[in-house]
Amino acid sequence: MKERRRRSKAVIRDHHHRQSDSMAAADRSKGIVRDEFVTYAYILLYIALSSGQIFFNKWVLSSKEINFPYPLGLTLLHMIFSSVLCFLLTKVLKIFKVEEGMTLEIYVTSVIPIGAMFAMTLWLGNTAYLYISVSFAQMLKAIMPVAVFVLGVAAGLEMMSCRMLLIMSIISFGVLVASYGELNINWIGVVYQMGGVVGEALRLIFMEILVKRKGIKLNPISLMYYVSPCSAVCLFLPWIFLEKSKMEEGSGTWDFHFLVLTLNSLCTFALNLSVFLVISHTSALTIRVAGVVKDWVVVLVSALLFADTKLTVINLFGYAIAIAGVAAYNNHKLKKEASSRVISETPGDDDSESIALVSQANTER
Repeated sequence: MKERRRRSKAVIRDHHHRQSDSMAAADRSKGIVRDEFVTYAYILLYIALSSGQIFFNKWVLSSKEINFPYPLGLTLLHMIFSSVLCFLLTKVLKIFKVEEGMTLEIYVTSVIPIGAMFAMTLWLGNTAYLYISVSFAQMLKAIMPVAVFVLGVAAGLEMMSCRMLLIMSIISFGVLVASYGELNINWIGVVYQMGGVVGEALRLIFMEILVKRKGIKLNPISLMYYVSPCSAVCLFLPWIFLEKSKMEEGSGTWDFHFLVLTLNSLCTFALNLSVFLVISHTSALTIRVAGVVKDWVVVLVSALLFADTKLTVINLFGYAIAIAGVAAYNNHKLKKEASSRVISETPGDDDSESIALVSQANTER
C-alpha cells in the first residue's frame, strides 16, 4: 500500500515537472517572438524615418507649399534643435547619460573637426536637393565607400589591396553608369553632392581617429550632445554671409512654418534615436543591410513622389552594380572588425562600431 502511494506521488511530481517545463518553454518561445517583433519594429522604424527624412527635407526645401529654399538655414535649425534637446534629455530630465572621458584637448582636436565636417556634409547634401532629384542624389552617395577608403589610405588607417581595389572599381563603375543614365543631370547639384560625400568621408576618418587613437567611445546621444553645438556654430558663420541677407531681402517671398520646421527637426533627432535602438537590439550587419534596403526604398519611392525624378533602366542598372560593390565593402569591413575583436579581445568595441554607423546614418538626408 505504501509502495503504491509513493509511486502515485512520484507520478504526480513528474506530471507537475512536465507542466512547469512546458510552461517555461512556452514563456521562452513567447519571449523570443516578442523580442523578434520588437527588433523588426525598430528596423522598420529606422527605414521609415531615414527615408522619410530625406523626402521631408526635399519637400521643405523645394516645394511651393513650404517655400523655404534655404538649406543652410534648415541645417542650422536642425543642429540648434538637436543641441537643445540633447541638453534637456541629459542634463535636465536625465533620461540619458553623457559618457565621460571628454577633455578640452580631445574636444579641440577631434570633436571640432568632426562637427565641422558634419556641418559641411549636411549643408552641401541638403543644397544638392535644390538642383538634382532625390534618387540621383542617393545614387551619387553610393560612392561614399570609395571616398572613405581613399582618404583612409592617405591617413594610414586603411591598407591598399587587390580585393579592395576591385570593390572600389565596381562601386565607381556603377555610379558612373547610373550618372550616364540620368536624363536631366545638373552639374552644380553633382558638385554639391560630391562635396557632401567628401565631407562625410573626412568626418568618418576623424571618427575612427577619435576611437582608435584617442580611445574615446561615445553612445549616439553623447555623440550628438558634443557634436551638435559645434556643428551649429560652424553652420552659423557661413549662414551669416551666404543666406542671412537673402532671407532678409526676400522676407516677403518665403514663410517660416513653425510647426512644419519643428516637426522636421524632431524627425531628424528621432532618426538618431532609431539608429541607437536598432544597434542595441541587433548587430552592425543588420543596420548595414537595413541601410541598403532604405537606399532602394528612397530611389524607387522618390520616383512616385517627385515630378523631377525620372528613372531609366541605365540608372537602375548602374545603381544595382554600385550597391553590389557597397555590399561587398560592408562584408569586408565586418569581417575585418570581427577579426580585430578576436585578436584584441577588448570588450566594448561595438561602441566604436556603433559610432561609425550612427554617424553614417545621421547624414543620409
